[in-house]
Amino acid sequence: MSELWVKHCGISHTGSFKDLGMTVLVSQVNRLRKMKKPVHGVGCASTGDTSAALSAYCASAVMSHKKMEKKQQKKIMEQEFKGQTRLPKFAIPKSYNLYLQPDLFACNFSGTVEIRLTITEPTSFIVLNSLELIIHEASFTSESNDQKCLPIDVVVDDEDEILVLPFDEPISVGDGVLKIEFSGSLNEHLRGFYRCTYLDGETKKNMVATQFEAVDARRCFPCWDEPALKATFRVAIDAPVELTALSNMPVADEKIHGNIKTVTFQESPLMSTYLVAVVLGVFDHVEQTTSDGIKVRVYCPKGKRDEGKYALSLAVKSLDLFSQYFSMGYPLPKLDMVAVPEFSGGAMENNGLIIFRENELLQNDLMSSASRKQRLAIVMAHEVAHHWFGNLVTMEWWTHLWLNEGFATWIEVKYARLVNETFDDVCYKKGSSVVRMLQGYLGDAIFQKSLSAYMKRYAWGNAKTEDLWSVLSEVSGVRVNSMMDSWTKQKGYPVISVKLKDQFLEFEQAQFLSSGQASNDANWIVPITLILGSYKRRKTFLLETEVGRFHLSDLDQSSNGDPISFGEDLWIKVNVEQSGFYRVKYENKLAARLKKAVVDNQLSATDKFGILDDVFALCESCELPLSNLLSLMDVYRKELDYALLSRLMDICYSILEVSTDAIPGSVNDLKAFFISLLQFSAGKLGWESVPGESHLDALLRGEILLTLAVLGHDGTINEAMNRFEAFLNDRNTPFLSADTRKAAYVAAMRNSNSTNTKRDGFESLLKIYRESDAVQEKERVLR
Repeated sequence: MSELWVKHCGISHTGSFKDLGMTVLVSQVNRLRKMKKPVHGVGCASTGDTSAALSAYCASAVMSHKKMEKKQQKKIMEQEFKGQTRLPKFAIPKSYNLYLQPDLFACNFSGTVEIRLTITEPTSFIVLNSLELIIHEASFTSESNDQKCLPIDVVVDDEDEILVLPFDEPISVGDGVLKIEFSGSLNEHLRGFYRCTYLDGETKKNMVATQFEAVDARRCFPCWDEPALKATFRVAIDAPVELTALSNMPVADEKIHGNIKTVTFQESPLMSTYLVAVVLGVFDHVEQTTSDGIKVRVYCPKGKRDEGKYALSLAVKSLDLFSQYFSMGYPLPKLDMVAVPEFSGGAMENNGLIIFRENELLQNDLMSSASRKQRLAIVMAHEVAHHWFGNLVTMEWWTHLWLNEGFATWIEVKYARLVNETFDDVCYKKGSSVVRMLQGYLGDAIFQKSLSAYMKRYAWGNAKTEDLWSVLSEVSGVRVNSMMDSWTKQKGYPVISVKLKDQFLEFEQAQFLSSGQASNDANWIVPITLILGSYKRRKTFLLETEVGRFHLSDLDQSSNGDPISFGEDLWIKVNVEQSGFYRVKYENKLAARLKKAVVDNQLSATDKFGILDDVFALCESCELPLSNLLSLMDVYRKELDYALLSRLMDICYSILEVSTDAIPGSVNDLKAFFISLLQFSAGKLGWESVPGESHLDALLRGEILLTLAVLGHDGTINEAMNRFEAFLNDRNTPFLSADTRKAAYVAAMRNSNSTNTKRDGFESLLKIYRESDAVQEKERVLR
């Protein structure tokens, strides 16, 4: 060994070179670390056998040191990162540059993502989400010194769906760019970045689409796949020149290289990873511009652009309505809707690019029934509303998902009918019901003002449930937080028992369970609304304890109506217009008075609906006998309201389903009773539409005729078969409209074994299915 080399190491030695080896190695390594230079290549620079031996010894020691480092890193990773619900917060994404290169023939893809990060504390690890991706290269470049750092390992943990990049030296606080090259497969599971097929003439070809909600963006590219970690996105994708490329933002640039084009989209505003979307396919489109200048397009399969016009009109009206309601314009430069043949849900509200399953979006004027059009109006209102509730203001974590889905469902219910004139059950149904209850309690004006303030405060950010309650409390002056916590932080909802005793109205709440096993352990702050004998005499109060009561004279003094006559006919309706999320159980004498009020048509259709719905629920939970329910149903014979009759028919089906097993001997009598209930409305509506009739009349006609066919009503079945024969002979016949066709199909199937049937019903329906080009007709036959 060279004496110069030894002195360079800053040590002195008089023994053998072999003994010197470890001392020199340690000293050299420490020196290089202090100088912040790489340790690679440590060894002796002289020639000769002794030097070679020392070099090998040093190399072995370095390898041993690296193994120790890896063991230590693995221990840290297992302790800090494995099994964690959320990613560590020492690296926060600010922007993504994503470049995807799908191969539609090989059914795989490669890509590069450059993620601008803010390092919030020194760290030797970068941890993000990745699943079913192959990581080829990764590097981090600090913006402060332009130094490029390579990870000493790439650890992919598919169990925890994370990618861990350990670095030799801690990364300093500040901004930098993480670059990752990766590849993956275009799967067939309708999630992440997936492939589906479309028909080009008689040939099946591949196209691609994405579905990232809730946690599948990580299947397409490595990312911080959490809703609170919003960032901007600039997406670019390679595509065959004949395909249309769509993403969240308008196209910024397009370059053609032979038969492949690279399409680059404008940078998005801040958004969560689950809202990023890409679609490649062959489409026609229709477009329109909103009053605010937003370009709206509907992309349809080739040759079916006309089937996108109805959806386009709904989208434009929805955007205008919600922009006005929230006092905040649509936050993006465009809105595209695209129909894909294979999709896991009905639709997905990706920012600026709503993806629909084909049969949900397309509407054929001749083939689409009123129910299908209403379904599209509801779905469209829901998905467009998400661009405010969900996309603009996003829940902080998935435990607050009801903020997205509950409000979107409330909006769809509130506006679907208005739009039509020109997604788990807790998140969607309970969420929307609670929102509607709060709206009813606070009043429309205050509620709308509060939502506008909430949108402005949390735009482009994230919010928790408590943030919404806080804004509503500020604007309304009501302690919304404590009131609503009882609804969102405990399961279920209450049933309110109501009794009248010595002119005292008594209320008692308990948890409602369909099993009938009510529990008094839970307690809600319930906004009670009630009317006495007239909608002019109304009272609202909060039931904050298990039991409450007040004297009827208190209501008389607080109302603007005529003085109350406390007679035997005085009826009381609790939960006015069904705005509260609770059931009501009346004592027998109050129930009898309310039933007479229904007969005398003193109640609104909504309140009639609520009375029927509550009695059915109480009967189902064995709180009331079936005879009570059947007796109440009998007074609804002459109703023509769609919502009310639709619920009546649903209850008929439910009773028959239970009775078939429980009391089979009564089934025929029950069917005859149900048929008699529907005769009046069926006679009024008939089989053929009337010029100028409402959408709801068309909807009701189809449902009533279908129910009568299912119940086996001879007159309906005979008429249905005659019209079905006419349809088989002429598919454009006016005698069997899209609304009544399902009833005829059911009649045909019920008579498929009859010797009097001119054509076998099953074979006829199969032929209709095979010959039809309309997805709506195929769906109608299958269902």
